[in-house]
Amino acid sequence: MRQADSQFFDTFMLVIGILMGAAVGLFFLARAISIDTQGKYIRSDPEVLAEVSKRLEPVGRVMRLGDAELAAAAAAAVVTPKPVATVLSGPQVYNAACIACHAPGTQTGAPPLGDVEAWAPRIAKGIATLHQHALEGFKGEKSIMPPKGGRVDLSDGEITSAVDYMLSQAKK
Repeated sequence: MRQADSQFFDTFMLVIGILMGAAVGLFFLARAISIDTQGKYIRSDPEVLAEVSKRLEPVGRVMRLGDAELAAAAAAAVVTPKPVATVLSGPQVYNAACIACHAPGTQTGAPPLGDVEAWAPRIAKGIATLHQHALEGFKGEKSIMPPKGGRVDLSDGEITSAVDYMLSQAKK
């Protein structure tokens, strides 16, 4: 039994050796053929060279202060708000913008909608003053009113109609 095992092992190793030799021989043959053809057809083809140089180009570049492209990019990044397509009524503007600070129960320092006592000293200053404060902004003792309530996309007429709506609710 040992003799048969030894003979099988020797035959097996011989077959493996022949296969490995053939594989190494095929590798070097393929390499020799590719060196000859690659140099002629791929490395000198203008289309291939153009594609390779295109892939090797940098994706972008660093911009420094003073570059004209940086100034153009900064100018393009400035977005001006678009005006609202339809004119909103006073209650609609209140519900869209003013309610954040003027809703009953808020602790922002802004006079709540319908609170006669909180609106009385403001009404005494005059409606024109209230319109001006709503449009241009106002800094009071307890709170700050940003220009147009922070909604610069609304027109002056929409803001004044919202003020008029809130005043009408304070007079009830």
